[in-house]
Amino acid sequence: MLSLLGGLLVPVVAVAAVLCFATALDSLDSGRAEEDLRQLEETLRRGCVACYAAEGVYPPDIDYLKEHYGLQVDEERYTVRYSAFAENLMPDITVLEIGP
Repeated sequence: MLSLLGGLLVPVVAVAAVLCFATALDSLDSGRAEEDLRQLEETLRRGCVACYAAEGVYPPDIDYLKEHYGLQVDEERYTVRYSAFAENLMPDITVLEIGP
């Protein structure tokens, strides 16, 4: 009986270790995706502030930032909602990841 339990214990421990490893990798990917999203939003905000500092107005749209400030957005991965209210008010910026 004891040898039977010992024989089952090794595969059970191995399966548990693989599941823990898979869960850790999934968590790591999720954390990286959230960080990429946060960095893109921060880059957009910094571009807006740089434009305001250099030109005295916030950019009218994302295309202006792309054309004049070299901003690059992976449009297959992210969608950006950019809403400019007035030239002297920081635009509302929302970045969303496009689902798989």
